[in-house]
Amino acid sequence: MSQAPFSSLALQPSLLKNLSSLGYQSMTPVQARSLPPILAGSDVIAQGKTGSGKTAAFSLGMLQKLDVKRFRIQSLVLCPTRELADQVAKEIRKLARTIHNIKVLTLCGGVPFGPQVGSLEHGAHIIVGTPGRILDHLGKGTLKLDDINMLVLDEADRMLDMGFQETLDEIISHVPKQRQTLLFSATFPDQIESIARRIMVNPVMAQVEESQDHSGIQQHLYQVADDAQRMTALRLLLLHYRPASAVVFCNTRRETQAVADELGDHGFSALALHGELEQRDRDQTLVQFANNSISVLVATDVAARGLDIDGLDAVINYHLGRDAEVHTHRIGRTGRAGNQGIACTLFTEKERYKITRLEERLGQEIDTQPLPPTSLLNDTAYQPPMVTLQIDGGKKQKLRAGDILGALTGKHGIAGGQVGKIQLSDQRAYVAVSRDVAKIALKKLTEGKMKGRSFRVRPIG
Repeated sequence: MSQAPFSSLALQPSLLKNLSSLGYQSMTPVQARSLPPILAGSDVIAQGKTGSGKTAAFSLGMLQKLDVKRFRIQSLVLCPTRELADQVAKEIRKLARTIHNIKVLTLCGGVPFGPQVGSLEHGAHIIVGTPGRILDHLGKGTLKLDDINMLVLDEADRMLDMGFQETLDEIISHVPKQRQTLLFSATFPDQIESIARRIMVNPVMAQVEESQDHSGIQQHLYQVADDAQRMTALRLLLLHYRPASAVVFCNTRRETQAVADELGDHGFSALALHGELEQRDRDQTLVQFANNSISVLVATDVAARGLDIDGLDAVINYHLGRDAEVHTHRIGRTGRAGNQGIACTLFTEKERYKITRLEERLGQEIDTQPLPPTSLLNDTAYQPPMVTLQIDGGKKQKLRAGDILGALTGKHGIAGGQVGKIQLSDQRAYVAVSRDVAKIALKKLTEGKMKGRSFRVRPIG
């Protein structure tokens, strides 16, 4: 895509002058796709990864629309973490340097509530905040959103991952229906489409094409002597590539459990997913894998059907799929959203005819490569980046994702960026935290209170 200049947009001269002084000359792809419809007043769904320039895109649209003489809250930006909210507010202020008397206010958890109330009493034009704290202010009547004409959901997929669906719905119910809604997301899971249908009007899709490029999948074939060598080969591949998240596909339930158990015996963080699991065990397994607190999910094709496991670092075919279509579906789970992915397939000489048929179906040759050196077997199995904490309380106890996030990131707590997904069921909640701060997080949740009471908390993976 050609790099269109900002001067080609119908922006106020003062904004263009400021952009030039900041060294912003040409638009990034996501800006070039999203800014024209944003400036035209359309609802927009834009794909924007970190560093893609998405903040400037919605900020410029917001500032172009702003009536600074009207001292009312006109725009609301919702972010998943305090750190991102602070970063967004800083960017908005930088882009608004030529607009006199503009007030941008951040409302996030983990900081005292009182001073925020005082700031709100003095008014603001733009609010940037986290869902939990915004809802707290709405509940206490310290925040009114009656004059909002632009609503921005930044990193919407992450907010949904962290369990903010119901909180977002409640906040949006306080915002006028006659408004412009912008939704920025790194990925497009079904939840994003669902929320977009409910809160947006004929949204324009500003999706950068390269994000859909599946050429990021590196396919590798590895020949093994017999079935006995498959486990050794699997261990070597995991130790060589060290994927933070990998699905190992097996063809039978029995094999799935056996492979997961043996990987566990060798120190790997692995769980099985198959049809004989109780629903509670299945749910907990999926929570841990989605949270990146389990590195390897060993699954059958049937059990993995319909799972939201996009963005995998690696897929390993312990056995070849029953046909080329199954194989294509398996490997397509890695290398999504512009990421690099690895697909490894193990086969024996007896199965070479299947490889030939597969290559014919794909219209390409796949090189057979030597296995990594066996000296890797002396290495210690790596650990996943996150730990999942289970809280014995959920929606029935009125817990919200914002309560958990606030408890973790409060005084002497951990950073919002060290908190992963938050999932709530009726009686339980799960939160992923970085492994290196897991003990601190566990202590914060165990010794602290949420909703005025203590909850039992334990690590599950």
